[in-house]
Amino acid sequence: MDSAYEYIIDHGVASEADYPYTARDGVCDNTHERTQPMVDYVDLSGCDDLQNALDKQPISVAVDASNWGLYRGGVMTNCKTAINHGVVLVGVTDDYWIVKNSWSTSWGEAGYIRLAKGNTCAICQYPSYPILDDE
Repeated sequence: MDSAYEYIIDHGVASEADYPYTARDGVCDNTHERTQPMVDYVDLSGCDDLQNALDKQPISVAVDASNWGLYRGGVMTNCKTAINHGVVLVGVTDDYWIVKNSWSTSWGEAGYIRLAKGNTCAICQYPSYPILDDE
C-alpha cells in the first residue's frame, strides 16, 4: 500500500465521480482530472496500534489470503503469514477483525471476511492509512 500512497502523493488520483469503475478490461484513461486528496501516510506497528487507528477510519492491511478462496463465512482462524494480498480493515469486535475484500459481494460474507482477533493472516504486520488534506 505504501507504493500506492506514494504514487497518489506524487501524481494525485481521479475521483470515483470523475472516473467511475466499470469492471471491464481495457486501457486506462489518464485524461481525467486528478486531485491530490492526501499529503502523507502512516505505517502502524502491531495489533494495538491497528485497533486504535481503526477507531478513526478504515485501515489498509496486507494479509496472507492464500486459503481465502473457499471462505464462505464464520471467523477464520487458520491462516499463514506470507503476505500476498491487500484489503481494507473496516471493523473490530472483541473476537474478530472485519475485513472488506475486493473479490465481489458473491465471495465470503457479502464481500467481507471475519478474522480471529490477533495477528491472524498477518493482518497486524503492515497496516497503514493515508493522511488527507484538510481542504
